[in-house]
Amino acid sequence: MKNRKLLFLFAIFLTLGMLLAACGGGDDSEGENADSESGSDSESNETTEASEESTDFSSAMVTDVGGVDDKSFNQSAWEGLQAWGEEHGLEEGEGFDYAQSNDDSDYQPNLNRLVREDFNMVFGIGYKLEDAISEVAGQYPDTNFAIVDSVVEGDNIASITFADHEGSFLAGVAAANKTNTDKIGFVGGTDSDLINKFESGFVAGAKTVNPDIEVEVQYAGAFDAPDDGKLIASNMYNNDIDIIYHASGATGNGVFAQAKDIKNNDAEREIWVIGVDRDQYEEGAIGDQNVTLTSMIKRVDNSVQQVSNMAMDGEFPGGEVLEFGVEDEGVGLADTNEEAYTDDIAQPVDEWKQKIIDGDVEVPQTHDELDEYLNSL
Repeated sequence: MKNRKLLFLFAIFLTLGMLLAACGGGDDSEGENADSESGSDSESNETTEASEESTDFSSAMVTDVGGVDDKSFNQSAWEGLQAWGEEHGLEEGEGFDYAQSNDDSDYQPNLNRLVREDFNMVFGIGYKLEDAISEVAGQYPDTNFAIVDSVVEGDNIASITFADHEGSFLAGVAAANKTNTDKIGFVGGTDSDLINKFESGFVAGAKTVNPDIEVEVQYAGAFDAPDDGKLIASNMYNNDIDIIYHASGATGNGVFAQAKDIKNNDAEREIWVIGVDRDQYEEGAIGDQNVTLTSMIKRVDNSVQQVSNMAMDGEFPGGEVLEFGVEDEGVGLADTNEEAYTDDIAQPVDEWKQKIIDGDVEVPQTHDELDEYLNSL
């Protein structure tokens, strides 16, 4: 009888022990699960934050024949794309890149290559890529394209343009206020509607200041011919011209080279170059002097960076024409050379800039508009 009671009590204690152990085990399990869930949430948050900081979106550009080191138009575009890549922590060759065109036949193959490499946004730099952009964009409707300095129709094409005539008008005002000979020159790349905008604005600005000023105009026929640019500049400077404004891409490197050669031989002679597209102050450096009076800056870099961001954010302006002018600082003059670009030049430039913004002057864009404008002076 006693043995039965002892066995019964032992069974009760054993059962209670098992129940307590089970309860204790349950608490530990819950703690482990809580820690596991907490760790999972933490890892999830870290993954989310990482995805927010990075992007799979990519952007690339095709140069015209000037190349990314033309110290002008293409280089400005490439600097803008590099800035966009840096902004988003991307690597050249993956998140952003460029394709170099050595002649016109390279445009379409370069565009096709970048599309095949899965770039989401592809720029064509320069009006000479019009046909290639139109053709390739039609074949790849899911890729965003943009052309700089021209207008091409297409739902997946953004056209980026600049009021080159307005900035060139200000360059003409600066030249007319700086010249000692009342003879200035303009060197264009190719004789086209686009470069005619630069020429027309420049001549209009100069003759607004001085209707009797002489403006010699020559076209090199190419944007990648520095030797031709140097020869044209040599003839102009020998003809008593003391300021040359170039809108000729890498051809303009020859204009700078000739001005510096002359300055090397005659340090006292005042001759100047007005650069284009980006601040070309460095291109005019010669010893402790500089032949760059100013530069007509086109913020191609800003436009490339801005449109890339718009596309990345799902706000790509497909089918739209974007124009950047003096009012929104899309074009303007550089004041880097403080010794040459003095207040007596900057002040009238600022005055005419405000008149353009206020609509008091409508700057001509074509030869016909220029003739009409000059007849009204």
